[in-house]
Amino acid sequence: MRKVTHTYQDPMDVIWLHAAAAMGMRVERDSEVFASWDGQGTLRIGTQDTLDPDDSLAQMILHETCHALVEGPDAFHKADWGLDITDASQRVHEEACLRLQAALTQPYGLRAFFAATTNFRKYYDALPESPMADTDDAAVVLALPGFERATNGPWSEPLATALRATAQIAGVLKPFVDHGDLWSEAQSPS
Repeated sequence: MRKVTHTYQDPMDVIWLHAAAAMGMRVERDSEVFASWDGQGTLRIGTQDTLDPDDSLAQMILHETCHALVEGPDAFHKADWGLDITDASQRVHEEACLRLQAALTQPYGLRAFFAATTNFRKYYDALPESPMADTDDAAVVLALPGFERATNGPWSEPLATALRATAQIAGVLKPFVDHGDLWSEAQSPS
């Protein structure tokens, strides 16, 4: 019998698991959750068979990272970043997260690739070209400090590295994918 000495990992999983670790997050796959942060360093993300077909581990890690960035450093020690998704008054926090997600991915040509896949997809798709420009919008007010943390804080390098690597993979794959493949959503970096 042949001895197996190596295992295959999806390149995107490798990139984004490395980014998560660099930001102090341990990622575990769990079919009992969609995504859940325990406030003690573990991010649980649903298994591929429990997520939507257009979800990826990378997208889920990025989205939860955006929640953490929007909610601020104190949220790192709170379950689910201190949010309750069943509370309608907290909807603006999800909108802020999505604005940040769009703003971070757009320069890399990955805004559509990393789009929200939940019932917030309609909101995400309707965001303007400059998702952080309307400073009168409550979601923008919440998202702006998160954007500062994402671009100048301790997580800026792991995020930028993961986004750059994702854009490079997208550039290599684009000629080989069909129109309906999620990779076809990636654009050239701006």
